[in-house]
Amino acid sequence: MTVTQHTYARRGVLRLGTRRSLMATTQSQMVADRLTALTGATVELVGVTTFGDVTKAQLSQLGGTGVFVSALRDKLIDGEIDFAVHSLKDLPTTPDPRVVIAAVPPRDDPRDALVGPGELAGLAAGARVGTGSPRRVAQLRALRPDLEYVPIRGNADTRIGKIASGELHAVVLASAGLTRIGREAEIAEVFEPDAMLPAPGQGALAVECRAGDDELIELLGALDDPRTRAAVTAERTVLAALEAGCSAPVGAFAADAGHILNLTAAVVALDGTRSVRKSTAGDLSAAMDLGRDLAAAMIAEGAGTLMGERIH
Repeated sequence: MTVTQHTYARRGVLRLGTRRSLMATTQSQMVADRLTALTGATVELVGVTTFGDVTKAQLSQLGGTGVFVSALRDKLIDGEIDFAVHSLKDLPTTPDPRVVIAAVPPRDDPRDALVGPGELAGLAAGARVGTGSPRRVAQLRALRPDLEYVPIRGNADTRIGKIASGELHAVVLASAGLTRIGREAEIAEVFEPDAMLPAPGQGALAVECRAGDDELIELLGALDDPRTRAAVTAERTVLAALEAGCSAPVGAFAADAGHILNLTAAVVALDGTRSVRKSTAGDLSAAMDLGRDLAAAMIAEGAGTLMGERIH
C-alpha cells in the first residue's frame, strides 16, 4: 500500500455521493469497484437527491447547468461525502474553486442512440420522437424535419416505456447510458458524429472531491485517463467559450489519433435549418487552446445568432 492508501484505510470507508437513479448508481458503482481494484480502498455509495431529480420543469427551461450537480457539491463541502461521480456532460463549465475533478475515467461510447422500431430514416412522417435535449432536437430536425419532436423527462425506463404505451414512436438517449443499465439490445440506431454531434463530455464521467484534499486527490488519480481528459477538456472549452449552457444546441466531439486531437463542434438552429460547424486538430497537450480557437472561429461565422444571441 502507498502512504495515501494507508491514510484512507485509517479514515475507514470512503463515501461516494451519487444521484439515486439506476443509471447514476450503476455508473457510480462501476467507479467504486474500479477504485477498489486499483487501490484497495473500501467505498460505499451515498444516495443524494438533486434539484434536477425533483423538478417537473424541462431542463431546457432551467438552463440545464448544474441542476444535477449542486446538491452533490453541497454534500462534499459539508463533509457528508468524500467524493462524487457525475455524468461529465452535466457539469457546469465554470470552475468551482471548492472542488476539483480528481479523475476522468476512460470514456464509454459518446454517441447518441435511437430506441424504437427501426432507424430514424424508416419512421413514418409525423412520427413522435421523444428527447429533452435542444441539441438533439436541432440536429434531428436537420435530418428529419417531418417528424414531431416531443420534450420528455424521467429516467431511461420511463422514457422507453412511452414507446410501449404508444405515446411515442421512438426516443433518443445516450448510447453509453443505455449500455450501462443493460438496455443496449433496444438500440435501433447509433448516430455517428457526422450525423449528430454528441454533447460535450457525453459518455464520460467526472470524479470530484474537495479541493485541497491532496491525499484523496492522489488516490482518485488512479482512475484518471489522460486521453479522455484531454478530449473532454477540448469539447467543454468550446462550450465555455461559446458561453453556452449544457442545454444549448451545441455539439462537440474530440477524437484522438496518437498524440493528435481531431475536434469538431457545431451550433445548430433549433429549427434545424442552419448551423455553424467547424473542425480543427492539434496536440493532446493543447486541448484547451484548441477548444478556444474553434469557438472563436464559430463565433466569427455567426454561431451566436443561432442561439438566440446568447453569444457575445
